[in-house]
Amino acid sequence: MLPFTRDGLRRPLIIGEVALAHDGSLGLAHAFIDAIAAAGADAVKFQTHCAAEESTRHEPWRVRFSPQDETRFDYWVRTAFTETQWQGLSRHAAERGLLFISSAFSVAAIDILDRAGVAAWKLASGTLDDARLLERLAGDRRTVLVSTGMSPLDEIDAAIARLRMRGTPVAVLQCTSQYPCPPERIGLNLLDVFRQRYGCPVGLSDHSGTIFPSLAAATLGADVLEVHVTLSREMFGPDVPASVTTAELRQIVDGARFIARMLASPVDKDAQAAALAPMRDVFGKSLVSAEPLRAGLVLEARHVAFRKAGKGLPPARLASLVGRRLRRDVPAHEPLADTDFEEA
Repeated sequence: MLPFTRDGLRRPLIIGEVALAHDGSLGLAHAFIDAIAAAGADAVKFQTHCAAEESTRHEPWRVRFSPQDETRFDYWVRTAFTETQWQGLSRHAAERGLLFISSAFSVAAIDILDRAGVAAWKLASGTLDDARLLERLAGDRRTVLVSTGMSPLDEIDAAIARLRMRGTPVAVLQCTSQYPCPPERIGLNLLDVFRQRYGCPVGLSDHSGTIFPSLAAATLGADVLEVHVTLSREMFGPDVPASVTTAELRQIVDGARFIARMLASPVDKDAQAAALAPMRDVFGKSLVSAEPLRAGLVLEARHVAFRKAGKGLPPARLASLVGRRLRRDVPAHEPLADTDFEEA
C-alpha cells in the first residue's frame, strides 16, 4: 500500500511524472530522479513502452514533434530502456528516498517493472479496457493508480471491479487527456465523485503546466498529486507545455504540506481569541480622554477617543461610561479606568 500518512499526518502523495521527457537518454532519466528528489516529492514516475508488444507502425502521432522518428513506433523503440537500465533507475530512486512508479503499456512492460521493483502500478486511461493488462495486475498487492483521462464511468467501474475482485488496492486519479489542460476541464469536482463512488484514495493527475490545480486539489483532500515535470521550459518534447518546472514542483510540495497541516488542525475561534489576548494589547484600542477633563465633569461621548494600545477599557464600554461623573482630573489622551468615576 502507498503511504498516504507520513509523520502522523495525512497528506497527499506527490508524484513527479517524467514520462518520456528523458527522450531516451539514460543519463537524463537519472538527472530527473535527482531533481525530483531535491524538490521534495515522494515518488518519481516514468512510462515503460515495449514497442513490439503495444504498438504497430500504423499508430498515429498525438503530436508530430520528432523529426528523427518516422513513426511513433520508431519513437517508442528509440526512447526505450533495457531491463537492466530500468533496474538501475529503480535503485537510484530508492537511494534518493523516492518511490519508483511507472506506467506499463503491455504485459511485457509489467514483467520488466515487476523485476525492477516498482512501488505501485500506474494504469493509463488508454489501457483501462486492456483485459490482459488488468488480468496481469489483478491479485497484486501493490496499489494500482487508475488514470481516468479518456474513460467514461462505466469503463472505470469495470476496470476497478476487475482489480478489486482479486483484492488489488486501487487509487483513482482524475485526469484530462489534454496537453496543456485548460482550467475549465480540470474536473476537481470529480475527486468527491470518485471518493464516494469507489470508497478509495483519490487524486489528480494534472496536465495544466501550472501549480494551481494541484494546490486546489490538496485543499479538497486529494490523496495523490501527480504532475509532469520538466527541467526547463526550453526542453524538447511534447509534454513540456503541460509540465511544471522542478522549482514549481517544490512549490507544490511545500504548498500541499502546508495545506495538509491546515486541514488537520481545526480551530476553535473562542480558544484562538483567548490565546491571542496579548496581541489585543498591541493592536486593540482603549478609551482615552480626547481632551483635558476636570473632576466633576459628567462624561459625554465627545470627551472620549479610541486610541491604541488596547490595555485599558475597550471601546465597547463607552455607552456604560457616558453620563457618569469624573472623580479626578484626567489629562488629555490618558486611558480611562473605572476608578476614575464616581459610583453610578
